[in-house]
Amino acid sequence: MLESAWIRRLTGHIPPKQFGRYLVIGAWNTLFGYGTYAALTAAFTPHLPYSYIIASIVAAPLNITVSYLGYKWFVFKTRGNYWSEWRRCFMMYGSSMVLGVLALPPVVYLVRLGMGLDRSAPYVAGALLTGFNVVYSFLGHKYFSFRRTE
Repeated sequence: MLESAWIRRLTGHIPPKQFGRYLVIGAWNTLFGYGTYAALTAAFTPHLPYSYIIASIVAAPLNITVSYLGYKWFVFKTRGNYWSEWRRCFMMYGSSMVLGVLALPPVVYLVRLGMGLDRSAPYVAGALLTGFNVVYSFLGHKYFSFRRTE
């Protein structure tokens, strides 16, 4: 009973349809982002050493922009404010990456300790953090990147 009240309080401000659209656009963003990275890696490999790093750097602004437009037009449905929302979206992705990098070592340690896993602990920890990141990013985009000002 107490647990369900805690979950309702935590998720009560998340509109289900909006979160569903967020997941659909997120799936598209994942496919597009990985496809862009893979295509650029393949294109750069014959010409550049460490082409995957260059591909990642070149793909990131394009991928974030495509994500931003999907969230703006289909999820949060805001009007105007393109430049300020795009900057905040970039900041949101940056904070998400920093949190992920900082959280990964302790989560890997806890998975190893609590689940008795060794070599697979980084993969399990990454999956757990991905779940956290979906909710964190949704709330960050909803209340920061695409916040509505009256």
